[in-house]
Amino acid sequence: MAAIIVCVLFWGFSFISIKITVAVFPPMSLGLSRFAIALIFLYFIKRRLAPGEKLRRQDIPLLLGAGFSGVTLYFFCENNGVSLVTASEASIAIGSIPVLTMIADWLSVKMSRNKNSVHPRVGARQWAGAFISIAGVWLVAGVSFALSGSALGYVYMAGAAFSWVGYSLLTRPLFARCSRIYIVFWQTVAGFLGFIPFTIMELGKWGTPDLPVIFHLAFLGICCSALGYWLYARALEVLGMSVTAVFINLVPLLTVIFGFFIMGDRLTALQFAGAALVIGGVYLSMLESRPRRLIETG
Repeated sequence: MAAIIVCVLFWGFSFISIKITVAVFPPMSLGLSRFAIALIFLYFIKRRLAPGEKLRRQDIPLLLGAGFSGVTLYFFCENNGVSLVTASEASIAIGSIPVLTMIADWLSVKMSRNKNSVHPRVGARQWAGAFISIAGVWLVAGVSFALSGSALGYVYMAGAAFSWVGYSLLTRPLFARCSRIYIVFWQTVAGFLGFIPFTIMELGKWGTPDLPVIFHLAFLGICCSALGYWLYARALEVLGMSVTAVFINLVPLLTVIFGFFIMGDRLTALQFAGAALVIGGVYLSMLESRPRRLIETG
């Protein structure tokens, strides 16, 4: 559980960092830059933790699919979305991820041809916790939600939510035969390569970064990309897709809290009530879960 808590702390602040850095780096160039930093960081971790684990041909389709969905496509949608709407508004779309993930998880179990696979059961408390936390997200981030940004920005953020669900589904089967650092490293390679064609189209649009922008870029690369994905993989492996996804609803809450202290955003009584609902929903989902290692075949 510590892994996902640290992860959401990083990701809660990431919306602030993206809002600052996307003013200097175009959206996909920002993605390329942060994942270049992440790739270097993860390379040295992999050399230490799993030096003999080589890329296997059978893993390539899942690694490519998860890397493109959870890295390239996700940040194409998120970075473009955050550039068009406020950080708090952008985080609202993230609140839909738990329910979307539970639906996808339920469908994957129903459609699975491997009857020997072990899937964590999604129970009534997890469903209730997910919906309660979504209600909290709307109060926390949506209390001032009045379509103040571009409609396209909201479409982008919805795309980010769906692409993250795809990432979780494609990553889960790999845990049966791969280490976490192997999975995250090669997914990062795939995602990084996916940014290159988009970045070429943004050449000439870069600004000149100052020291604060460089700091936020380094934070996005090391903490949010490299460590964030590694920690999320740990939670996904132990807690399962559905419970891990519910924790993502802490991200909008943390975004608003960080916005209050750093950006001077105002907090209302309804937002405090929303915070209680988010935390309560996450806790309710955890009551029904039992940490377990997912055992699957691809």
